[in-house]
Amino acid sequence: MAKRCLVTGKGVLAGNTVSHAKNRKRRRFMPNLQNVSLLSETLGNAIHLRVSTRGLRTIEHNGGLDAYLLSTPNSRLTAEAKEIKQRIQKAVAAKSV
Repeated sequence: MAKRCLVTGKGVLAGNTVSHAKNRKRRRFMPNLQNVSLLSETLGNAIHLRVSTRGLRTIEHNGGLDAYLLSTPNSRLTAEAKEIKQRIQKAVAAKSV
């Protein structure tokens, strides 16, 4: 499973651990990823995602998963998020007809 956020695209960064004596040793900075179930009002069920805590805050700030995906352009979304967005758009179109 990739260490990448579905919403923000945050991934693993590399850097150095620097001791008091200025010895440098390579290390990895991991994103704070959480496995969450977010409710989609349009689809009527929970969607399981692996997102960073910053991504969760972004989703909540925009009014939920559906509102976030519909308001975000496709160029800023990952492939998985685009698939979920398409499912939501189809459900919205089906309800309006």
